This record gives sequence, structure tokens and C-alpha cells, in this order.
Amino acid sequence: MTEPLPGLRPRAALAMSPDVASAVLDPESRAALGALCDLAPTVLEDLTAPAARAVLADVDLLVTGWGCPPLDDDVLRAAPRLRAVVHTAGSVRGHVTDACWERGIEVSSAAAANALPVAEYTLAMILLTGKRALESARDYRTARARTDWLRTPRTVGNHRRTVGVLSASLIGRRVIDLLRPHDVEVLLHDPYVDDAEAARLGVRRVDLAELFRRSDTVSVHTPLLPETRGLVSRELIGSMGPDAVLINTARGAVVDQDALTDAAVAGRIRAVLDVTDPEVLPPEHPLWDCEHVLLTPHLAGSQGNEWRRLADTAVSEIARWARGEGFLHPVRRERLAFQA
Repeated sequence: MTEPLPGLRPRAALAMSPDVASAVLDPESRAALGALCDLAPTVLEDLTAPAARAVLADVDLLVTGWGCPPLDDDVLRAAPRLRAVVHTAGSVRGHVTDACWERGIEVSSAAAANALPVAEYTLAMILLTGKRALESARDYRTARARTDWLRTPRTVGNHRRTVGVLSASLIGRRVIDLLRPHDVEVLLHDPYVDDAEAARLGVRRVDLAELFRRSDTVSVHTPLLPETRGLVSRELIGSMGPDAVLINTARGAVVDQDALTDAAVAGRIRAVLDVTDPEVLPPEHPLWDCEHVLLTPHLAGSQGNEWRRLADTAVSEIARWARGEGFLHPVRRERLAFQA
């Protein structure tokens, strides 16, 4: 647990893109940070610049965000007093290096706060695709008249729909929580979850093949790691039932995108893709014009007024740390292999 700085306010600096700092940390959030610590007035984007080095020499705490450079050996040598990193977004893999862990620097992340809007987006897409809302809206706009709703196929709707969740990550667990009020069966595949934990989550644990074979909707929440690249394979996609839906809010490379494209263009399955590989797809890619796919521009995570949740989480974590209480949302080195 952190030892408080007796009689001293911690010295802190923002390390992120200036545009990110302006977006995520509004004036009220900056004022809250300033009430807790002596905050450097400049945003550090290039940690090798002389002005940044002068700030780093005195900081106890870095508040990081999207665009923060790696905190490597060279940076840490310039920051001999640095004791903690509080990240205003989710994954810290891009900037927290082995050198940070070896120094014993404490790390916190707003991943739990960022998980909520992703889970909300996922829930919305599960329900909308279950009702075929996007297709119905398109047909309604074209026909300028209602179809015979009494002839709606019984495959349409969310009553007793089967939803497969791939990975009980922070986001996967939030999706499971949000699905509780709905009349759906939830399957889970996660090799690190046993039957007892699955029962506590209120889901049925299945193997990967069964998840894809049985689910009307599969929602991907696994982090991109060497062993998960291409995890959603051509074989798994091919095993999905006719008109099943694949939702991906994780990372594009977790899915065999060529196989997904073939299945979607052929009209075998539908997909909601908030992430692709690469982001953004080439202009000529067939998914752009595929009527069975909804592409969104990585918007499931925190945006707009949701940034305030990230800022509030960071402020709360800094307050705890300054009091010597330790972080409520610590990032552990040994858990990085299982996190985004």
C-alpha cells in the first residue's frame, strides 16, 4: 500500500496527447486534480523534450491517457521520484513497460469505467439485431409502407435468444450483468472460468465450438494476445447458424476477417463490427457495402460526456493514493497477460 507523503502534496503531470487532455479532462476535472496535487501546467506529449524532462525530474505521479509515450528506462531515469501512474483510459500495455514494474511503480487504470459504455453498446446491438431493427428500418425507408408484421419469422425477436459471450473480461462481465433482466440464455467461453464461477455469474460455461454452434449472437470480448490472434477462426464462423450475429467490440485481429467477410457477403451470418483489422478498412473492402454488416468507428468505448466517468475515476484514485490507501483499480503485472 502507498505510504502518504507526510505534509506534502504530490507533484503530478499529465502525460498524453494534448488533444486527449482537452477532451477527457474538462476544466472541472482539472480543478479537482489541482485540489489534490501540484499539477504541472503543461501536458507532456514528448517525454524526451528538455521542458518535459524538467517537469519529470520532480513528479511523484503521472496522469496518463491516450497518446502517452512508453515509460521506458530512459524516461524513468529522468523521473527519479515517480511512484505512481494513473491512466485515464483502459489498457496500459502501450505505455507501462517492464521498467515501471521493476521500479515498483504503482499503476491504476480506468478500464472498469470504460467497460460500461462498451457493455451498453453491446447490449444495444444484441437487442437491435435480435429484432432485425436495422434491416426493418432500411426496408421501411425503401417501401414507405409497413410490411405484414403478422408474417414476421419466428427467428426474429429476443425471447429466449441464446447469447454467447467470448471471455469474462471486465467488459464481458458487464455485458453479462446487463443481460440479466432480459429473457435470454447466456453461454460463456473463458478457459480461466470454472463451473462454480460460471454459476455465480449466472451463465453456462461451454467450450469454444459449442459457443459458436449454439449461439444466436456471439459477442467477442477477449483481449488481443498472441494466443488470441485469429481465435475466431473460419471453422468457428462456419459453424454459426443461419442468420446468427457476430458482434466484435474487442480487437479486429481476434477474428479471421477474411472468413467473416466471406460469410457475411454470402448472407450466411450478420455482423456488428466496432473494430476491424486494420482500422480503418481500405476503401475497396467488401465489408463497407455489405448489407449484412454494421460498421461503426470504434465508438463503443467512452466518448463525449462518458469521458467524465474516466476523469472522475482518475481523480478518485489519486485521492486514495494521496491518503496512502492504495488504488481501488490497481493494474497488476501478473494479470497483464489476461488483459487488453
